[in-house]
Amino acid sequence: MSTMTGAHTQVRRTHEVRVLDALRQHGAMSRSELARRVGLSRTTLSDITADLLLRGAIVVADTDAAVRSGSGRPAERLAVDPASGQFLGVDFGHRRVTVAIADASHNILAEGACRYESDANWERRLAAAYGLIDDLATRNGVHLSDLQAIGIGVPGPYTYACEGAPTVTWKKQLAPDGVDRAFEQRFGAPVMVDNNTRLAALAEAIAGPSAADDLIYVRLSDGVGGGLIVAGRLVMGTRGYAGELGHVNVDPHGARCQCGKRGCLETVASVPAILGTCRANGLDVETLDDLAEAVRISDPVAERVLRDAGGALGRVLGGAAMTLNPDEVVIGGEIVHIAPVLVEQAASTLRYELSPIPTDQTQTVRAALLRDNDGAVGAIASLFHQSPLAAAYSAVAPSGRRHPHEGV
Repeated sequence: MSTMTGAHTQVRRTHEVRVLDALRQHGAMSRSELARRVGLSRTTLSDITADLLLRGAIVVADTDAAVRSGSGRPAERLAVDPASGQFLGVDFGHRRVTVAIADASHNILAEGACRYESDANWERRLAAAYGLIDDLATRNGVHLSDLQAIGIGVPGPYTYACEGAPTVTWKKQLAPDGVDRAFEQRFGAPVMVDNNTRLAALAEAIAGPSAADDLIYVRLSDGVGGGLIVAGRLVMGTRGYAGELGHVNVDPHGARCQCGKRGCLETVASVPAILGTCRANGLDVETLDDLAEAVRISDPVAERVLRDAGGALGRVLGGAAMTLNPDEVVIGGEIVHIAPVLVEQAASTLRYELSPIPTDQTQTVRAALLRDNDGAVGAIASLFHQSPLAAAYSAVAPSGRRHPHEGV
């Protein structure tokens, strides 16, 4: 009899964890949506949620009255109790750090950015991040006393430091204990670190018109980076280089790339490369604002350079899309909002590259929906989602709190 009771308790515990994980990952849902998501019967789901509501692990967030069609009584939407903890997302870019703070129901409580010089050392970058976090918390009345986890995005390839993981050059440039250790010591919460562009890919997969289980993301900025979502999971790769589309060759005789090769996509489609090519062709542009003005007046040099860059980008994305067959291809970076022709040309070239695939089955190509805060929001999303990254750090925080994926 005790064996049966123990088995029943374990099954129930498993169901509870599945329900809590689904609400953490996808936000508020009605009971019927939740039942479909976790694969439980309505009766079992109702029993589980009633107990979780009684214990205060979840709350009734609202109803679906605003989105439902037809008549009938609005259904309650359940969510993880927002007060059950906070989650911190930090994105260290080349020239600024972006921070977002969320509650357990995915609500962004505060966000902001702070600039620093591109050659700032990591002591200065960490100081800028700490100052920004303190300022945001103070101005928005957020108390980080129950911070459950921290997600951090960094530029360049990154493999989380765990047993058997390779040494990553980027980490040698950090403060002595590394960015993860520095944040753990300051906030007493478990830390996850990954490439910031990959995290932006995860944020875009969630932010899209419909959640994309398979997505290719590329960001055009000071460099060109990318991220891959495969079967709903953020892909890191064996050495942390998955999605590094910026270093796919597009011209064997092209300009020298910072990686040491010639003719990488980054030498053609990064912001500095596009501005430099415009100047080499007689167009006086030094900043994205200058380029925006050239686009506004339909300058032929800007048009040609942007289309060439978009074509190179489309060829690289075409190869990746032919390999992965994603739901969506997303192009991010401030330049795509200034110069939509980049996305248009990349989409046109990609469609040509995918011509063997029936037209009704080709991927959607779009500009990123998120902008300045995509890496920070993606860092938080990675904490809510049980991605392979989550397995790379301990299930117990230094303070003894459980990892947020472990369940309530």
